[in-house]
Amino acid sequence: MSKQIVSTPGATWAQRNSIVYFTICVEDCREPTVKLEPTSLYFRGVGGIDKKDYELRVELNGEIDPMTSTHSTRGREIEFVLKKVKEGYWPRLTSDVTKHHWLKVDFNRWKDEDGSEDEEMGGFGGGMPGMGGIPGMGGMGGMGGGDMDFEKMMRDMGGLGGGAKASMDDLDEQETDSDDEHLPELE
Repeated sequence: MSKQIVSTPGATWAQRNSIVYFTICVEDCREPTVKLEPTSLYFRGVGGIDKKDYELRVELNGEIDPMTSTHSTRGREIEFVLKKVKEGYWPRLTSDVTKHHWLKVDFNRWKDEDGSEDEEMGGFGGGMPGMGGIPGMGGMGGMGGGDMDFEKMMRDMGGLGGGAKASMDDLDEQETDSDDEHLPELE
């Protein structure tokens, strides 16, 4: 009888002040074994194209409440929402400082500790706070900021002087480009 090889699945994580998002990336994992403890998370399951056996134990950097934390199995992943016992941002997910090859940051869900509470539009809120914007643009088109007037923007930037259409009359017809030179015949 041969011993079955157990693989470590890939995972992503992100956090907020009171929760941690943790996702294990295993496709078609039908009945995973999941154990949430105050300072650790355990996963074991079979999935993927090759129906491999996966196992992962994560010793967490802080304490979670296993009773209010949740997980759900989706087609391509197992998602966890881990409720922190003590609010605040963790410097890393795991209790050890070692960089794990299987763990990546989920930048789609990540939010900095000093970030604003505006969740709409990925935190941009229709504009970019602190950036000042481009004069005359009237906001970002299609994002609730009004219509963009490209002609006015080009005039303000020095192009299309006075709204006139671009003209090719001022180009010198005698000027040649390096690619206009005669090419020798191929042999």
